[in-house]
Amino acid sequence: MPSIEAREAKEERHMRARSRFQEFRSRMSRTFPPNLARVMLLCCAALWGGSYLVAKVAMSAITPQWLMTMRMTGSCLIMFVLFHRVIIPALTREIIIPALVVGITYYGTMVMQTEGLKTIDPGRSAFLTASYCVLTPFAAWLVAKQRPKLINLVAAIICLTGVGFVALKPGSGSLALSQGDWMTIANAVIFSFNLTFLGRYTQHFHPIAVTFMQFAVADVFFLIGALLTEPLPNASWLAPDVIMSFLYLLIGATTMAQIMQNIGLAHVPPSSAAIIMCTESLFAVAFSAMFWGEAIDWTSIVGFSLIFVAVIMSVVTKRK
Repeated sequence: MPSIEAREAKEERHMRARSRFQEFRSRMSRTFPPNLARVMLLCCAALWGGSYLVAKVAMSAITPQWLMTMRMTGSCLIMFVLFHRVIIPALTREIIIPALVVGITYYGTMVMQTEGLKTIDPGRSAFLTASYCVLTPFAAWLVAKQRPKLINLVAAIICLTGVGFVALKPGSGSLALSQGDWMTIANAVIFSFNLTFLGRYTQHFHPIAVTFMQFAVADVFFLIGALLTEPLPNASWLAPDVIMSFLYLLIGATTMAQIMQNIGLAHVPPSSAAIIMCTESLFAVAFSAMFWGEAIDWTSIVGFSLIFVAVIMSVVTKRK
């Protein structure tokens, strides 16, 4: 067992290392180019926007819950390697309920999104998913009794109008949302509650530990769901385009995007960062039109535009 002097020396070394890191971070904050931070946020939005198309490609071979099982397992491993010193001390009895709440809601969110993405185009999925920004203030009203502002109500009406235009059948004037559309809208509703609970629990637990537990709990449910409802892995999963798509989702859309987001948010004002990151849905529909052949008619353009305006109104108001 180490002596008191050895423990004190070790603690002193840790304090010196922490002091040097804080000094380095402070120096970087003063010298880091703001425009580079904005570019990093834009790259983050592009990576997330591309993930809708890439997930569509991956699901040509991998079933949705198996895809998410592998993605969550990989994400947990990466997070544990990088942040185990934060995660391990947080693994206490008190974090069990928060982990179950955020993990189950995240599972519900991703099941709805990936199942819906099987039958609708990536750009359409991205814009319908983006409506969670508009819904979150109302979820917070139900969960935390935080009454939404008037601008949130206006944004919700604009967003609902946008969804109506997306649902319009060209030439007939009738409304028609497919099962995939409804599942994607359900994904946005559940995600708004997931974010609300995350906001509450990260006030009491380290955000990285909560995120890790969210992924871990969701991973267990994805694995159970895959084993019960989907066929087992097969050789088609080893096709080069499928492997590249999975690596993009794991490394690009999860690890790299999260790192660039964290750096960017440290050097760009919140309102500006929110607007830049809203371009995720624009990238998604652009990539889908260019590489997937998604047809964008005038009703979709009007609907997407209204949803985008509503999202900007919501995120700028929320982050001020």
